[in-house]
Amino acid sequence: MRTKIEFGFNKISRIDDLADLAELFFPHNKRHQKVFLAIFIELKYADNQFLPSLDWICDKHCISKRLLEIVRSKMRRLGLIDHVSRFNSKHCYREGWTFSTRFTKSVFKLDKYIGLFKTNTKPKQEMKDRDIFKYL
Repeated sequence: MRTKIEFGFNKISRIDDLADLAELFFPHNKRHQKVFLAIFIELKYADNQFLPSLDWICDKHCISKRLLEIVRSKMRRLGLIDHVSRFNSKHCYREGWTFSTRFTKSVFKLDKYIGLFKTNTKPKQEMKDRDIFKYL
């Protein structure tokens, strides 16, 4: 099973819809793309973008529970969705699933770090940067 994500700048610039986004996160696997779309769309149009369970998606979209769990776990690892504990007051102490902001925040942080690393040209930093090669 491939878990590779293809984030080339050309692919990102060609994203037009959710199907393109699904292909970006699950390249070469149409079944995973279908499950991703089912979870994403059902969560998007749920009340307050909150679902108490994802199990019913299997029946509604004819998806196996195993396939749902594989895609759900990858979406959670990426930071696209989050499981909410019943101890969370933000969601009225209900347990379930919601969209996460972790992925978006991580991409912005990555952009910030790349910019910072490209512009930091202090003499001491050059020595640190060159020392990195010794440990690789």
